[in-house]
Amino acid sequence: MGFKQILFPQTSREIPGKRYISLTLRGLHLVGVAGVAGLFLFQLPFEQWRIYGLLALASGVLMMAMEIWGDGVWLFQLRGQAVLLKLVLLVLALIWPASAAINFIIIVLLSAFFSHAPGKIRYYSIWHGEVVKALRTADGRIRNSGQR
Repeated sequence: MGFKQILFPQTSREIPGKRYISLTLRGLHLVGVAGVAGLFLFQLPFEQWRIYGLLALASGVLMMAMEIWGDGVWLFQLRGQAVLLKLVLLVLALIWPASAAINFIIIVLLSAFFSHAPGKIRYYSIWHGEVVKALRTADGRIRNSGQR
């Protein structure tokens, strides 16, 4: 089985209990992000926010992995693109500490927006120019983005 077939299965994969796992991970992620605010907003010492950083990292990676495993289309949807943008902002904040507070605030605002945006925004693909809920067409081919 090739990489493309793993990332974009014929039909989306189901994870038993995904909704409840996702709710739990989101709650843990919020606790982690709240704790990491100590670094970005108040420059607290490493030991005071370390466990929260690990919690935010672990829960975030697991949430991303669940979405990508279900169907790689998530990477092309605005909801996935927003997560990737937040990761870039996070790395920039760590590399360039002067941007830490504003980057953290932008990350929180992006999170709030995409968590509550309607599906026509969250599932929109800038690559395809339309709402895309699956990358495979009815006959099993990967949808063409129309870009050359």
